[in-house]
Amino acid sequence: MANESFEDAIAGLSKLLREKADLGSVAAAKIKQITAELEAAGSKGFDPVERMKAGFVHFRTEKYEKNPELYGALAKGQKPKFMVFACSDSRVCPSHILDFQPGEAFMIRNIANMVPPYDQKKYSGVGAAIEYAVLHLKVENIVVIGHSCCGGIKGLMSISDDKPASSDFIENWVKICSAAKV
Repeated sequence: MANESFEDAIAGLSKLLREKADLGSVAAAKIKQITAELEAAGSKGFDPVERMKAGFVHFRTEKYEKNPELYGALAKGQKPKFMVFACSDSRVCPSHILDFQPGEAFMIRNIANMVPPYDQKKYSGVGAAIEYAVLHLKVENIVVIGHSCCGGIKGLMSISDDKPASSDFIENWVKICSAAKV
């Protein structure tokens, strides 16, 4: 019964009630009780730590343990073929969109998927990631992907050269690529 889906359980209950109509009131009471229990369980609120634990357990049991050859090879090192610049937007996950498997792509994510100009002092994190990917990981393809409704790009396009910025850090980051507005 533990592996039975709720659809199977509902089908079984429906069959039982067709065969034994006199159980209808008992079934209705049980269904109300189960509904109340499920609603109570769902109203406990969101627990971020439990969500992450459950996510990790799912990864470990459904992916890691079921693919020991893949994850064993990844433990020895990475050899991605792609370097991907993508937006940090939580709605856009390059691995899902491009169907990358673990180890296929070296990811750099930031606001508006920007690749700032080379500078050893400014924006050095992005430069270091490019250097590492190209020189040490030997990536063969560099991809910059964007997405619709990007707040970073909207911010870039709305920057006025003559008005003060409302959020200096973000505005300065977006101004890195201000040449793209031209």
